[in-house]
Amino acid sequence: MSVSAPFSPCLLIPCFNHGQMMAAVLTSLAGYGLPCLVVDDGSAAATAETLQRLAAELPWVSLLRLEKNQGKGAAVIAGLQLAQRQGYSHALQVDADGQHQLSDIPAMIAEARAHPDSLISGRPVYDSSVPKARLYGRYVTHVWVWIETLSLSLKDSMCGFRVYPVAPTLALTARQPLGKRMDFDTEVMVRLYWQGMQSRFLPTRVTYPVDGVSHFDALRDNLRISWMHTRLFFGMLPRIPRLLRQRQQVKKAQHWSTTQERHGLWGIRLMLQVYRVFGRRAFQWLLYPVIGYFWLTGRAQREASRDYLQRLQQFARGRQQPLPTPLSSFRHFMRFGDAMLDKLASWRGELHDVRLVDPAACERQIASGKGTLILASHLGDIESCRALGELDSGVKVNALVFTEHAERFNQVMKEVNPRANLNLIPVTSLGPETAMRLQDKLDAGEWVAIVGDRTSAGKHQRGEQPRVVWSRFLGQPAPFPQGPFVLAAALRCPVYLMFGLKQQGHLNVYFEPFADPLSLPRQQRQQALQDAVDRYAARLEHYCLLAPLDWFNFFDFWQLAAPPPTQQGPET
Repeated sequence: MSVSAPFSPCLLIPCFNHGQMMAAVLTSLAGYGLPCLVVDDGSAAATAETLQRLAAELPWVSLLRLEKNQGKGAAVIAGLQLAQRQGYSHALQVDADGQHQLSDIPAMIAEARAHPDSLISGRPVYDSSVPKARLYGRYVTHVWVWIETLSLSLKDSMCGFRVYPVAPTLALTARQPLGKRMDFDTEVMVRLYWQGMQSRFLPTRVTYPVDGVSHFDALRDNLRISWMHTRLFFGMLPRIPRLLRQRQQVKKAQHWSTTQERHGLWGIRLMLQVYRVFGRRAFQWLLYPVIGYFWLTGRAQREASRDYLQRLQQFARGRQQPLPTPLSSFRHFMRFGDAMLDKLASWRGELHDVRLVDPAACERQIASGKGTLILASHLGDIESCRALGELDSGVKVNALVFTEHAERFNQVMKEVNPRANLNLIPVTSLGPETAMRLQDKLDAGEWVAIVGDRTSAGKHQRGEQPRVVWSRFLGQPAPFPQGPFVLAAALRCPVYLMFGLKQQGHLNVYFEPFADPLSLPRQQRQQALQDAVDRYAARLEHYCLLAPLDWFNFFDFWQLAAPPPTQQGPET
C-alpha cells in the first residue's frame, strides 16, 4: 500500500451539534496554515447556522452538510471523499468538542510527511477529567484489537486525533462496509492494518471539557462496538497466516530505535514501588524469573548477545588478554537487569557507590564553566552521567536518546526525585534544529551527552544511503553513526568520553578528554571523520574488554537494518 501523490494535508472536522465549540476550535486552528474541511453531520438548526457563518467568514474553511445524521464514521468518510476531490493526500481528523491538544498538529503533520504510507494516530495521555468508565472501557478494546491483529503494535485504536492517507483509506471503504458511528475509528485502523498499513503513535494530551457534549450512547454504541469486535474476530481467523507473516516481517525490518520498550510507564512505576517497599535485595531475587522470561522469549536479543560475546572472546584471545568474568548470554541479560536496579537507585538519589576514576579531570572541566559534549555509549548506562551531580557541582546534564519514551522517563524521574540533574531529550535525527537546541544549552554552561555506538532509524531505512562510518570494532567492520561526531564538530565545544562500568561491585565512571574542539576541516572532512570514529571505536573496544557484560546493545551491531519489506497488496 503506497501513497504516490505529493504530500498535501488538510484538517477534517466531523461535527454534530457542537456549534458552541466550533468557533473556539477554528480560532485555535487558524495559525497552522492548513485548509480545513468541516462536515456537518445533520446538526440542528443552531449549529448548522453557526457552521455556515464560520465557513463564510473563514476562507480556509470548507463546509459539507449531510442532511441527516449518519454518525461520526459516515461523516469522516464523506470528509475524506471531499478531501480527495479537492486534491489532498492526507487528512488530519480533529474532533469538534475541543478535547484534543491542537499544539500537537505540527508533530502529527511532520510524522505523516515522514511516513506517508502510515496511519498517524494520537496516543492519549489523560488528565483527571477523563470519565473512569471511558478509561477502563478503552482497555477492553485494546485487548480485543491486539487479538484481532495478533499484534501489540496498535497502541490505541479509539483516539480520533489521527492523520489518514486519503486514497488508501477510501479504497478500503469502497471495498468493505465499515461501522458508521463510534465503531468506525477502531474498525478502520484494524482493517488498514490487515491490508499492511502500519500505524504510528504520538503521545497527546486529551482533556474532557466540563461543558463538553458527548454523543456516545452507552447502550447502542456499546452494542455496535461489541458487534464490530465479533466481525473483526471472525475476520481475523482466516487471516492468521498472513498476520503472523506480517508481524515477523515488521520485526525483521524494525530498527532498534523504533522497537517498543518491553515494558511501559506502568511497569517502571511498579518496579519503583517494589524497590521502595522491599528494597534492593528482594528486587534482586525477583530479577531471576523476570530476566529468565525475557531471555527465553527474546530470541533476537539472545542471539545478538551470543554473537557479541563470541566476537569479544575471539578478539581477546587474539590479544592474549584475559577477560574478567565468565561470559554467557544469560549473565549478560542479568547484568542488564542489575543495571536497571542501579537506574532505580539513581532515580531515587540512592546510588552512592559511584566512583569517578579521574575526578580531577572532571572537576577541572566543571570549574571551567564551559558547556561540554559527552560522547557516551551503551557500555553501561548513559545515566551514569548522573554521577556528575554527585559532585555537588550543580551542572545540568542533558542526555539525547533515540526513543519516544524519554518524556515519560523524565516524568517518572521528577516524581521520584525532583532534584534530578539529568534531563532526557528525545530525538529522531540529528539535524539543524537539534544542533540549535543543544547550542543554547551549551551556551548556558550545561552539558550534553549522546551515545556514539548506535545508528538511528533514519533516512537509510527509506531507501537512501546510510549516514554511518565503518570502523573496526572487536576485529570486524561495524557501522557507527556519523551524526554524533558531525554534531560535536558543529557545536565547537570541548568533547569528552564517558563510560560507566560495574567493576568489583562498584560503578566506576571513566571520564577522559576526546577533542577540544573536534575539528572536521572541509578539505579533509571524510578522513577527519573516519579518524574520530576510529578513535572512539578503539576506546569503546578497550572498555568492553574491561567489563564485557556491560555493553547493552542487544541487536546485531555489525549489520545495518534491512529496508522495510514491500507492502503486500490489499486484502479483502
